[in-house]
Amino acid sequence: MSKITYKKTPLTVSDQIALLEGRKLTFDNKTKAQEYLNAISYYRLSAYFLPYQKIKDEFNTGVTFKQIINTYSFDRELRLLVFDCIERIEVAIRTQLVYIMSTKYNDSHWQDNQSHFIIPYYNKIGNRVDPYSDFQALISKAKTARTPEVFIKHYIDNYNNPSNPPAWMCFELLTIGELSHIYRGLKNKADRKQIADFFGVHHTVFTSWLHSITYVRNICAHHARLWNKDLAIEPDILLKPQGNWISKPFENNKRTFYFLCVLNYLLHRVNPGNTLKTKLDNLFNKYPTIPIQFMGIPSKGGNSTELMDWKNEALWS
Repeated sequence: MSKITYKKTPLTVSDQIALLEGRKLTFDNKTKAQEYLNAISYYRLSAYFLPYQKIKDEFNTGVTFKQIINTYSFDRELRLLVFDCIERIEVAIRTQLVYIMSTKYNDSHWQDNQSHFIIPYYNKIGNRVDPYSDFQALISKAKTARTPEVFIKHYIDNYNNPSNPPAWMCFELLTIGELSHIYRGLKNKADRKQIADFFGVHHTVFTSWLHSITYVRNICAHHARLWNKDLAIEPDILLKPQGNWISKPFENNKRTFYFLCVLNYLLHRVNPGNTLKTKLDNLFNKYPTIPIQFMGIPSKGGNSTELMDWKNEALWS
């Protein structure tokens, strides 16, 4: 496809409102709309326009600017809810990875033993994959930082052998993405399996879920849209659940609701008394006009537009 020159010019906030009015968006309070557009860019809000347009660049009858802002606010609160869940799961993954490997091999410094990790290789785009060296470099950087973490400083001030702190200290340095990298980099399938077993999934599914959790965590951290999104890194379908799960119509792993199901499944192992269902239901009730079907909640089929009751699925009930 031939490329063309970009010719769109910047618009003032007043011009942005005029443009939206020309596209049949209704404004109840233009002064308030100007305040929003000065705080949230037009381009950022435009990601929330499409579900309200059956015809491109023309809003459906009755759609208001307030509805766009409500959708934006709903998405923001959804990200905060997801981020909180991921934090709990991340801590549990770190805990189990350290605990299982340390006790299985009776080694407080197993992360310094290269034999536990895969042989380095080059991936399809030519990048070297070497989890052991990557982890060692991260530990070295933490030890030589101008202001090291308190627990790292305590170790290097009081011990000279082994040179690195124990695994339970070193793993506190890792992000969820780095945890995912280390998990995938474990050489022995039996080790990966034992860790995944704690969470009730096959180790290949757990690898996929870790990758997807990292991706969605970054969406939340960078305040990107989550509500109406095709996930670029899809979590694998869970074919053999070891606990309550969802029915086939809900298994659209490209959309956000399936990811929420993944989080809830893992939370049942990490925190059985969690209140994710209540918080999610409260969020939906707080914003009753938000079309949650765009999250991947299926309709009952046929000519019905009524959504299936997610709360009655075994995983959520």
